[in-house]
Amino acid sequence: QVQLEESGGGLAQAGDSLRLSCAAPGRVFSNDDLGWFRQAPGKEREFVALVTSSANTYYSDFVKDRFTISRDNAKNTVYLQMNSLKPEDTAVYFCAVKNRFSSDYHVPKGYAYWGQGTQVTVSS
Repeated sequence: QVQLEESGGGLAQAGDSLRLSCAAPGRVFSNDDLGWFRQAPGKEREFVALVTSSANTYYSDFVKDRFTISRDNAKNTVYLQMNSLKPEDTAVYFCAVKNRFSSDYHVPKGYAYWGQGTQVTVSS
């Protein structure tokens, strides 16, 4: 079982920045594709961003140019830098390790392991 530990969530005002981190003690990340999803109350979990093992990145349209995903393999950590936050970014944010045999990077079923989530609340 892989444990993922998110941190960095909290309260922010519109226009602020937050950086989320996700670490996996005991797991070597270097061969994994790593993603961030979010889930707002009453809504389905939705794709935010992905960084592949070769450091290629993919983003959903609603965070493109505002959020940046990155990874530090030496620290087994993936980050999500969130700038220009909006109230509609309010959600629980989850990091996940993509299933190596899946091409579905933009849907939850493509991921094998999940963190417990960290709350991000953005006020207007």
